[in-house]
Amino acid sequence: MLNNLDTQHFKQALLKLRSELLAVEQSGQDAAQTVELDQTTIGRVSRMDALQGQAMAKESQQRRTIQLQRIEASLQRIENGMFGICLRCGEDIPVKRLAFDPTTPLCIACASQGEKG
Repeated sequence: MLNNLDTQHFKQALLKLRSELLAVEQSGQDAAQTVELDQTTIGRVSRMDALQGQAMAKESQQRRTIQLQRIEASLQRIENGMFGICLRCGEDIPVKRLAFDPTTPLCIACASQGEKG
């Protein structure tokens, strides 16, 4: 089980990651705006590029939203004293795994089972 020092380290890392994602989200909202369909103001190829850029921006925004939800869930687990404990089996999640991805809710064994089944 993680001690208080470890959870504070992970809490700070999660808060920093959340702050960075929110900053990127603010700048990425312009790219996801509706593309002008008037071909007299923008060429067809340029419009297709703009539509593709818009689709990529929306996908990035969706991934950021999911990551922010994972961060919030991890912060909640820290507050509840459940951080570092696998949600499926109740075993401790190795610190190295948490260092790689502090938002992970599952130990390696349970995550592997989820991928197989």
